[in-house]
Amino acid sequence: QQKTDDGILVLTLNRPEAMNCFNFDLLAQLADVIREANFDMNLRCIIITGSKAGDDPKKWSFSTGADLKERRTLSQDQVRRFIFTIRNAFTAVEQVRVPVIAAINGFAFGGGTELALACDIRVASSNVLMGLTETSLAIIPGAGGTQRLPREIGMQKAKELILTGRTFDAHEAEQLGVVLRVVPQAQLMPVAMELARAIAKNPRMSLIQAKLAINASQETMLSGGLQAENEAWIPCLLSDVWKEKLQRFQD
Repeated sequence: QQKTDDGILVLTLNRPEAMNCFNFDLLAQLADVIREANFDMNLRCIIITGSKAGDDPKKWSFSTGADLKERRTLSQDQVRRFIFTIRNAFTAVEQVRVPVIAAINGFAFGGGTELALACDIRVASSNVLMGLTETSLAIIPGAGGTQRLPREIGMQKAKELILTGRTFDAHEAEQLGVVLRVVPQAQLMPVAMELARAIAKNPRMSLIQAKLAINASQETMLSGGLQAENEAWIPCLLSDVWKEKLQRFQD
């Protein structure tokens, strides 16, 4: 992890020898960092990306999901514990107070796509290949994919992708609305940082409350969402930053 002076935390999944797939240790590290991010009063935005395995872009990966080598060593009870752990870790990413940007580079299969879906905004390099491929392994997405993908792209298309288990490239991901933007590999982190800085220039309170209200829109009817927006607006109204900005207009 690396934090900039303007309140941007860059988290890099760092198991390049295993294409950044998730084992218990990596999930524990991710969960710990995300938990602590909630209490960092200087934090404005988080970027999550994957480490690169050498110089060959064809071998780069955001994450290829669960570590199947570890999975083979686990009992059924331990597998249940793993699913519980990965689901909770990605939900923590979704619910962390500040906005999260996924800078997706290379392969993002299974849990890799599910982690990206848990982020607020997704930017992809042109070499990205994504997919919820679990049905091909006789299982289903277990870290939120069956719930978040339909919310992003609609029920029918999500069913097609999940039930076939097929992969899709960066440009299809952009067309589907899975990612916001596709950029050349060399521009991925500069573009992600530019977006993060545009977010980070705004007061922390407004970022937290706006994200809270937007997320509520996915969980309730319009009337409930409007109430959630009102409740999220009130802390902004009472903040010293808002009062200072309002004073500038009065002056």
